[in-house]
Amino acid sequence: MPRHVFTYGSLMFAPVWQRVVRGHYRSEPARLDGFARFAIRSQTYPGMVAQDGAAVAGVLYFDVDERDMAALDAFEGQDYRREAVCVASAAGCMREAQAYIYLLPQNLLPLPWRPEAFQMERFIGTYCRDRLGG
Repeated sequence: MPRHVFTYGSLMFAPVWQRVVRGHYRSEPARLDGFARFAIRSQTYPGMVAQDGAAVAGVLYFDVDERDMAALDAFEGQDYRREAVCVASAAGCMREAQAYIYLLPQNLLPLPWRPEAFQMERFIGTYCRDRLGG
């Protein structure tokens, strides 16, 4: 069954997303309330955890198929758990989506992770070298 996926870190960027999944998916900006995104010690990507009063801006991908959901699960690894969340799409619609929640809060820095500071080339060279684009 296809599912929507809310991304808030490296997967918000098309060059990364396209190296992980094979399908082509419609997407739009979205927001997840009740969560915050933080930098992770010694990493270029963020972790997202529940936090009252916070919100995370990201990208919502629509109708991701099971094969690509499995690829996303493998990419995110054991430090994240996929959960159903309710996000606000750019059009203002509330939609159920899957999001990856970070499980190691002791590794989070007390600094927000900023998409505009994302080190794309470093990330791709480290984490996506062996992945084919979709």
